Amino acid sequence: SSTMSLSEAEVQSARGAWEKIYVDAEDNGTAVLVRMFTEHPDTKSYFTHFKGMDSAEEMKQSDQVRGHGKKVFGAINNMVQHLDNSEAFLGIVTPLGKKHATQLKIDPKNFRIICDIILQLMEEKFGGDCKASFEKVTNEICTHLNNIYKEEGW
Repeated sequence: SSTMSLSEAEVQSARGAWEKIYVDAEDNGTAVLVRMFTEHPDTKSYFTHFKGMDSAEEMKQSDQVRGHGKKVFGAINNMVQHLDNSEAFLGIVTPLGKKHATQLKIDPKNFRIICDIILQLMEEKFGGDCKASFEKVTNEICTHLNNIYKEEGW
């Protein structure tokens, strides 16, 4: 029984859309974080080593920002590979959500911010169809993360 609301066709087109942006995982992951830190400077406060960085250029060059960008894209890639297997999908999302809720204490609204920036980047680089086919995936991810946060008492 699947908790996923995506059809097989939607899963396929979402994977196709994701592949385009995942080819350059480090650069695109970095671009997403830099945009988040620039447009939502409060998100930087969670990352002690990014706090002092004000220029986008400086962030882009930072090994820590690049490393985390790559990590974020790797985690999403893992989820995308398991969109048709809700047990495996939840096996990835659940520990990630728990860690961000309990250890890192990241406000869950930041997941939506990151997802929206990924969708923006997809649209800019590959057009509206690409964005549209990935939108349901970001909604799935954010919904599941929010549920885990609720279970953790947020």
